[in-house]
Amino acid sequence: MLKSLYWKLTLAFMLVAFITAGLVAVFIRITSTDRLLKLVIDQQRSNLEQVLTDYYATRGSWDNIANDWWEIQKELPFNPARNEQTMRIIVDNQNPPPGIPPGSTTPQVENVIVINGNPRPERRSLFGLADSQGRVIIPIEPDYPGNTILSRSVLDSSTPIVVNEKEVGYILTARRMPGFNPAEALFIRRTNEALLLAILGAMLIALLVGIFLARTLTRPLQALTQAAQNIAQGQLEQEVKVNSQDEIGQLAEAFNRMSREVARVNQLRRQMTADIAHDLRTPLTVIAGYVESMRDGILQPTAQRLSLIYGEIERLLNMVGDLRMLSQADAGELPMHPQPVFPKTLLERVAEVFRHHAEQKQVSLLVNTDDNLPEIKVDEARMMQIMDNLISNALRYTPAGGRITLSAQQNAQTVVFTVQDTGEGIEPEELPFIFDRFHRADKSRHSETGETGLGLAIVKALVEAHKGRVWAESTPGTGTTVLIEIPVHTS
Repeated sequence: MLKSLYWKLTLAFMLVAFITAGLVAVFIRITSTDRLLKLVIDQQRSNLEQVLTDYYATRGSWDNIANDWWEIQKELPFNPARNEQTMRIIVDNQNPPPGIPPGSTTPQVENVIVINGNPRPERRSLFGLADSQGRVIIPIEPDYPGNTILSRSVLDSSTPIVVNEKEVGYILTARRMPGFNPAEALFIRRTNEALLLAILGAMLIALLVGIFLARTLTRPLQALTQAAQNIAQGQLEQEVKVNSQDEIGQLAEAFNRMSREVARVNQLRRQMTADIAHDLRTPLTVIAGYVESMRDGILQPTAQRLSLIYGEIERLLNMVGDLRMLSQADAGELPMHPQPVFPKTLLERVAEVFRHHAEQKQVSLLVNTDDNLPEIKVDEARMMQIMDNLISNALRYTPAGGRITLSAQQNAQTVVFTVQDTGEGIEPEELPFIFDRFHRADKSRHSETGETGLGLAIVKALVEAHKGRVWAESTPGTGTTVLIEIPVHTS
């Protein structure tokens, strides 16, 4: 089960939620206790300071503070003396604290201290009192025993009681933190229970979210896996449904493009194999027929028949040479000898080569280019081969009285060569495939016309070997324009 990405993602979400909730709970648990203690102490000390300030301002001394200390303590917040159910230690009924009528039921108190021989309850002995001389009036055992004279450093760290801009006493705070009373302990316990419920709730939510997200993420991956297995079994054209625009959606779209391209290339390979077999079989059949007839004495080996056989052999050699060139271009092993050439010089040389052929077909061959075009670094022989294929195609499909225009112009850091004819044009559905191997826009034309379907494929391979690109634009009945973009030569 753990090998499945589905469960790995689900467990990962749960683990992250558990660790996060756990760290938050530990942090809150550690800090809440100290914060609660600090809150209790600060609030009681602030109130005690105000009460003692009013006490001294009214009476002018601390003479009866020991007898009144219990009543003062009852005025502090969070004081268990207000709630008899929180008192713990029983004081003898015969000697009740001040303020409790004799003979009544003595409340249970948390602590009992003795001041001037009289027991006094005090909530957890948080605070004591020293007079202006530093003598302890209300002790905190064992930190500040009664009648002890405190040092200046201890007084400076205590809370002064100021009356009429004069320090008349000091509130002493216990050095060690006391335990919690039942109400505070109940608060801590409920806090812990709330944290535990929060952790369990976070785990449950993480489980549900993890299952949902894991299913959302793994479902397209499962579809991709199944499609890849289908391709491995020979079903090349697969389509995976794209439900999102995220990385997985982009992966699915890339897979679909790859599947379509693989299917298309496989179809081209099959078609190319069939075309090669057809184009090889035709000249081989002609050669075999003549040779067999001559061997049987049916035909005599005349010069004309031998010339015909040699022409078929040349066609085979040319086809094998073209295929070898394409193979070298695919492997990046095509030998290239680039040198700087001016575009106008190149086009004029090509036009001179084909001018006589064009005149024989009654087609005008024009060169239209600027004199100030920058140099390009190309293999001149390969560029002549490119132009040879393009102009031969243009002459083949341009009727008498038509026109072929060779031009070049600069476009940023490239030079764009154009071979434009006024021939019959190419149908829009055929245009994207004219540079494929063995593709013929005119299905009625076979190898008998001298075409192999490799001319434009060779053009594309040679242009790409020059780090350029080639494309075609055509309007049926108007003509075709082939454009070649070659980078400008920079020293």
